Amino acid sequence: MAEYKLALKKRELVGKKLKTLRAEGLIPSVVYGGKEPVLAASEYVATEKVLTGAGYHSPIDLDIEGKKKLAIVKDIAIDPVSRKIVNIEFQAISAKEVVEATTPVVIVGFEESEASKLYHFALTQTLEELDVKAKPADLPKELTVDASTLKEVDDKLTIANIKLPEGVVFADKELNLEQVVASLYDPAAEAEKREAEEAAAATEENAEGAEESAETPAETAEASSEEKE
Repeated sequence: MAEYKLALKKRELVGKKLKTLRAEGLIPSVVYGGKEPVLAASEYVATEKVLTGAGYHSPIDLDIEGKKKLAIVKDIAIDPVSRKIVNIEFQAISAKEVVEATTPVVIVGFEESEASKLYHFALTQTLEELDVKAKPADLPKELTVDASTLKEVDDKLTIANIKLPEGVVFADKELNLEQVVASLYDPAAEAEKREAEEAAAATEENAEGAEESAETPAETAEASSEEKE
C-alpha cells in the first residue's frame, strides 16, 4: 500500500470544455497503463497536496470510482501565467514491477563538516536529481549524499558518494559516477577576487579618462594655429 492516496472521478469533458471542469475546482487527468487510457479528474486542493508529497518518484494509490490502481506521476502541466496545475498524466504500475523514477538529490551533514564550521566555506550543488529504478515499495523519496567529511576548498561530492538504498539502482547503466554533485568554494576569497577585479577595472577606466583629457603642448599649439587660420 502506497503512502499517498488520491480519489479520482471519471470524466467525459475534453478539449475546450475542460475550462468548465477547472472552474469547478477540479484538475483533469489521464491514467495510462491499462488497455485504454482513463480520463479522470480530482479535487484541486487534495491533488496538489498529494503531488507535493509524492512528486515524480513516489507511488500513489488511485481510487477511480472504486477501482484501485497503483501509479506514479508521469507529467504535470502548469499554466505559465497562473502557475496552477492544469493537467496530470499518471502511469499505472504493478507493485512487483521495477519502475523508473526521477528522484531529488539532497545533501546532508554539511553544517557538521570542518569546511563549514572551521573555514566557513560554502557548498554549491550542481546536480539536483537522478533517475533510479526499483520496485514501487522501494522507491526512495530522495537520494542523500553526506557532506560531513568535507574539509579543503577543492573537495567535492560525486555521484559515487551517493549510497543507494537496498533494491535501488541508477536507471542509466553508463552513468558517470565521477560526475560532480556539489563542490566547495570560499566566499571570502571570491569576494576579494571581485573587489580586486572591480578595482583594476576602475583604475583602467580612470587611466583611459586621464589619457583622453591630457593634451601635449604640440597638440595645443596645433589647435591654436588651426583656429587662427
